[in-house]
Amino acid sequence: MGGGRGSRLFVGVSVTVAVLAGCGPAGDLRIDKPGQAGSDKGGDGSGRGANPLDNPEGTKPGLAPITSDKDRAAARKLIDKVPTKGRGPKTGYDRDEFGYAWADNADGIPLAHNGCDTRNDLLKRDGVEVKFRSGSDCVVVSMTLYDPYTGKTIEWRKQDAAEVQIDHVMPLSYDWQMGASRWSDGKRKQIANDPLNLLPVDGSTNSSKGDSGPASWLPPVKGIRCSYAVRFAQVALKYDLPVTTADKAAMLEQC
Repeated sequence: MGGGRGSRLFVGVSVTVAVLAGCGPAGDLRIDKPGQAGSDKGGDGSGRGANPLDNPEGTKPGLAPITSDKDRAAARKLIDKVPTKGRGPKTGYDRDEFGYAWADNADGIPLAHNGCDTRNDLLKRDGVEVKFRSGSDCVVVSMTLYDPYTGKTIEWRKQDAAEVQIDHVMPLSYDWQMGASRWSDGKRKQIANDPLNLLPVDGSTNSSKGDSGPASWLPPVKGIRCSYAVRFAQVALKYDLPVTTADKAAMLEQC
């Protein structure tokens, strides 16, 4: 997802929901402005993202900093609940073990079975000034995205699709090594498409993360790291997954 060519700083933008779209002539585009269908203000006071403590299902956009002493205490309490164990082998891991990418047919998670693939749903959730292909509520051709990991505002165009990637906060390979290798196909499909575990972010930054846990990788913007740790913990707790001792220590340290 990068903020290279075509990205610019856009202060005071409110986060609205966007949808991924395919190609279409510019004259056929439909635009959702902030406050229209698919929009949702975040919880940080600037509209850029929601406090993860106030967003336990991941249906609100973005990721806002956790700043108050009360919220930091609540964050540490949440992270403390996550069990720990050693990271298992990666043997047998393949992305396809979690279903085909961005499947709309996972059961029991928000936004599924709505006719849009998961990537589109996430861009719909987090984008601003989203432009859709004419006649489509799913295919996004352009949008503005506030990236919580880098603090950049990305002016995204479909022709440069890799500028924005969807991050699995708790990486799928990590899930596999911590117990998901023994899950049913349906449960693996859930965690791969659950909006709680997904954030549209800068592509190059996401690529640098790989399958790292919080002890090895944290978002470049320090102010968002406690929120990132909380989101990692929320996913772990929802899916009964442990984290490594080093990762849990790193998560607590951020808050």
